[in-house]
Amino acid sequence: MSERLDMTVTRVVHNALRRELGNVARAITVHRAGLRRALRAAPGWWMFQSALHVHQAAEDEALWPPLRRALAGRPFDLTRLEAIEAEHAALVFLVGAVDDGLTGVAAGPDLLAELADCLVTGLDKHLDHEEEAVLPLVQAVLSQEQWEFFGRAHARWIEPCAARLLPWLLDGADERTAASVLDQLLPKDAHPTYAHRWRPAYEALDLWGTGDTVVVT
Repeated sequence: MSERLDMTVTRVVHNALRRELGNVARAITVHRAGLRRALRAAPGWWMFQSALHVHQAAEDEALWPPLRRALAGRPFDLTRLEAIEAEHAALVFLVGAVDDGLTGVAAGPDLLAELADCLVTGLDKHLDHEEEAVLPLVQAVLSQEQWEFFGRAHARWIEPCAARLLPWLLDGADERTAASVLDQLLPKDAHPTYAHRWRPAYEALDLWGTGDTVVVT
């Protein structure tokens, strides 16, 4: 069944975040005593937390406000949106706490591992909750214009780090999906730069310091 609003970008972001949850979880297990050093050195951690920040910032700016207005007079659905926003706030706090733990010594290895594990568990549940409870509401009540406004906000938030984040987001995506995402997030004249510079540079990275990555399906 086709969707009224094209949610390709949102689903690609969600899938990329899920893909990396396995790598974060493995880092917690394998490098528990040295987790601070392992995550600080991992390009994958920077891309993971940066993509999460970009996605949530775009939602906070350009998706939740129009959705809240569209749901006026529907208290049950507004409560569902409030729950999603509360999860957002908790995830922002957890990412910040983990990042603070990577740059200081106040959080010992056990606490840092606990915070990172809470982030993995919380984000996994949040993505499921958003897809099951909120995206159907978006499809039902937002206009094409409102959805495109969110898309432009998403592209604007990604733009400063597009060279690093776009190849990460599209890792494992099929050709059709990748083309759709690039069309929505990157000017046409930058597509060759993506193909010939950004993607090869990404593929040369050891994202998690292991020589390989975990792909969670």
